[in-house]
This record gives sequence, structure tokens and C-alpha cells, in this order.
Amino acid sequence: MDSLRVYCAGPLFNSSERDEMTSISEVLVRGGHSVYLPHRDGMEFRLVREELIDRGWAGDVAGQFLHEAIFALDIYQLAIACDAIVWNQNGRVPDEGAVSEAAIAWTLGKPLIAYHDDARSMIAGRMNPLLAGLVDFTTVRSIPEIPAALMVECQRTSVPNIDIQCLPPKLTIAIERGEALWSALRTERAYGENAIIADCVTKLFAPGSHHKPRLAGTRKS
Repeated sequence: MDSLRVYCAGPLFNSSERDEMTSISEVLVRGGHSVYLPHRDGMEFRLVREELIDRGWAGDVAGQFLHEAIFALDIYQLAIACDAIVWNQNGRVPDEGAVSEAAIAWTLGKPLIAYHDDARSMIAGRMNPLLAGLVDFTTVRSIPEIPAALMVECQRTSVPNIDIQCLPPKLTIAIERGEALWSALRTERAYGENAIIADCVTKLFAPGSHHKPRLAGTRKS
């Protein structure tokens, strides 16, 4: 099977969570895949918000349009640019954003596996069935097992060709905006550069921006 571009979904709110997500991304890269790790390959809300506030934006205003940018970018990566999803379920409860991402991936028919080695759970030692059902009530228990488990899932669930025209309008709009932002970030070589990221986000998402991105129509970036 050809290498995949994999969306890594999971908690990112402290150093230990980010380290675990980095470990997941690294084992996938060693397995021959490329990855999208949102806080690293996209943007980190706290850092970019601080940059925007330093430029004179009110904190609540900056937070609002930055959240819109993050939402659009992650939706584009999830729905279009990435082939499959690895979902880290660890935590007292699974991360809310990652739950949403897993549900979207499941709805789009993308290969999806879950990693879970946390003893905490919600219902008599078991995951909520509406979450567990998204991955057929199975999980991977160790990070080194993730690449092989993903390959097995891809044999069961082929990577779909997403027809943009058949998606709900709100999803299409989010994809269009996220694709425009991703294109700008790549053009400006913004990787890890919060000032450049803030420039791109301001241009496309700040109040008063009239940018109306058009979808390029390609499935992968």
C-alpha cells in the first residue's frame, strides 16, 4: 500500500499530551507515512493569539477569528488533505475536538483507528458506545502497534475519493477557507513562524476581510 497522509487527532493542552501526540506522529513517519499534527503543522492558538494582541487586536476579537481559522484549516486537512486518521482517546474523557474530528472522518468513510491505553473510563470500564462504535469497538493499546493497525484498517476501509460537490454547504465553505489558509501558509513558508501565521490569518479571517476563497478541486495537498 502507498504511503498515507495521516491526521493525528488528540489532546494537545499540556506538554505531556503534546509529547504523546508527537510520539504517535513519529511512529507513523518511521512507517513511511506523512502526518498532519495540528499544533505543529498548523498553528498553536495561544501563541498566535499573543502575536495578534501585540498588534493591537482585542483579545476576544483575536480569539474569535483565530478560532475560525483553526477550525477551517483542520477541517480542510481532515476532509481533503489527509487520507486516514489516528485518534488518541487518552484522557479522563477523550478530547472534545478529537471526538468531533473522529466523527467527521467516520462520516466521510475515511480509515480511522483509535489509540487508548488510559485506565480511566466513563461507563463500567468501557468507552461511551457512541465513541467506541466509530472504531468498531476496538483500540490499539501501544504506540508501536499503530502503523500496522492502520494498514489493516486501510485494507478494510479504502481511502475514499471525496466529491466536494456532494458535501453539505457548511462543510464545503469550511474546506474552501481552510484550503486558502493552507495555501497561504505554504506560500509564505510559515511553518512554526507565529508572526507569519498571524499575517495569513489576519488577511483571510480578520473582521473586514472580504476574501472569498474558491476550492481548487484537488483531494490532496
